[in-house]
Amino acid sequence: MSIIFECSYEGRRYAGLGIPAEGDPLTLHAVEEGRLRAAVLAGGPEAAAAVVADTAGTVTVPAGDPGLRFLPPLLPTATDSSLINGFMGTHRSKFDRAPEPDEEFTPPNYYIKGFGSWLRMPGDPLVTPADPVWLLEEPEVVLVYVNDDEGNPHYAGYSFGNDLNDIGLHLKNPWAWTPYAKLCETSMTPWLFLGEPPRTVTGRVAIERDGATAWEGPFSCGADSIFHRFGDMTEYLFSYPALRRPGLVNYLFVGADKASYHDGFRIEDGDRMVIDVSSHGAVLSNVVRYGPQAASVTERGPAAESATA
Repeated sequence: MSIIFECSYEGRRYAGLGIPAEGDPLTLHAVEEGRLRAAVLAGGPEAAAAVVADTAGTVTVPAGDPGLRFLPPLLPTATDSSLINGFMGTHRSKFDRAPEPDEEFTPPNYYIKGFGSWLRMPGDPLVTPADPVWLLEEPEVVLVYVNDDEGNPHYAGYSFGNDLNDIGLHLKNPWAWTPYAKLCETSMTPWLFLGEPPRTVTGRVAIERDGATAWEGPFSCGADSIFHRFGDMTEYLFSYPALRRPGLVNYLFVGADKASYHDGFRIEDGDRMVIDVSSHGAVLSNVVRYGPQAASVTERGPAAESATA
C-alpha cells in the first residue's frame, strides 16, 4: 500500500512517499498546491502517488529541520475549502448487541468541528477551553474525501487522528452541550494511506505526565470494531448537498472506542497524549494546553447602545 504526505519547506510545498524512519533525512518532491488533489480526481488515489514519484525538483531535508512543516493530507490553501467533521457512538463496544447482516442503517450522531486548517500535526500542542470538565483522547480513523467540480465526493485514502474533547461537559447535557464539548483542538497524522478504509486498526495510547507514563491502554478503530458500515455512513453523509460543495476536502473522523476516561483517568494541562497506531506504523503525539480565559467581549450595535443609554 502506498503512503504519501505533504509539507511546506522554505516557502514551497513538497510531497513525499512513505513514513520516514525516525532520525532519517526526508526526500521531498516539489508539488504545486492542489496537484495531488487533481490527481486523485483524475485517476484515483494511486495516481497521486505516481505524481509524487515522477516529480522532479527534489530536496533532501534533515530530520527535525526547523523549516519543515508537515500538512494535513491534501489540505487546500483556502481556509474555507476543507472541513473537520465526524461521527459519534459508532463502536461496537458502545452497543449491547452485534449488528445483523441485513440490518437497516440508522445514522449515528454527527458533528462539525471546524475548518481543515484548524487541524494540528504531530508535536503541536492541542489547546482546550480554560476550564474543561473531563477531557478524553479519541484515536480514530480519518477518511479523506475530495469533491470534484460537480460536487461528487472521491475517496482519497485514510489517516489517523485524535479528536480530543470534553466528555465531562458532553455528559452533563448530551443533547445540547456536545458541540461545546467538541471545541478542543484536533490533531491528525500527515500520512495518507492510499488503500481502502482499514478493517483492522490496533495500537496503544499512553498519557505521559512529568516525563512518566500516567495511564496507558489499547485501542481499536477499524471497520471490524465499528457497529456501522463505513459505506452506509459516508453514503448517508454525502446525501447532504452542503457537504458536496465543489472542491471541498472532507476529513471525516469515524469514531473512537473507550479510552482513558472509562478507566477514571483525568487528562490535565501539560499531559502528553501518545497514540501509537502500531498496526500501521504511525505515531501521533500532542501535549494538552488549557487555553486562556476569554477576555471581556465588547458589544457594538443598537442593542448595546440601548443597554447603556
